[in-house]
Amino acid sequence: MTDIFDVIADGTRRDILQLLLGRSTESDAGTSVTEIVSELGISQPTVSKHLKVLRDAELVTVREDGQRRFYSLSVAPLETVDDWLVPFLVDAYGDQAPDIDIPFAPLPDGAAHAAEVVGRAAASAKHVMANAFKRR
Repeated sequence: MTDIFDVIADGTRRDILQLLLGRSTESDAGTSVTEIVSELGISQPTVSKHLKVLRDAELVTVREDGQRRFYSLSVAPLETVDDWLVPFLVDAYGDQAPDIDIPFAPLPDGAAHAAEVVGRAAASAKHVMANAFKRR
């Protein structure tokens, strides 16, 4: 399985996940590629490339209906991120760690930047470690 931090390090993929989160409902029929392209204002090939990465990481599921594909969010793999991040919040805030009670709100610019930095740092550390082990 792809390292979840590598996957979420990319801002476009996070935008897609955020969009799918905002559109998810109990009877989620999914969001079409066309809707994602329209909403995010990026090209269809770019969206398709990122959706493939998200599918491979099992962060999205796809439902096919003829030629059309509908994507839905699958949050279970994000538990890895949660498990990694929570100790930092507890360490920083103790019992006063903030609750996140607005699940559909977009990340503020500062938080989005921090998420990108953390994702890139994790991906970089993974790369360094993998290369170090290859040399042994």
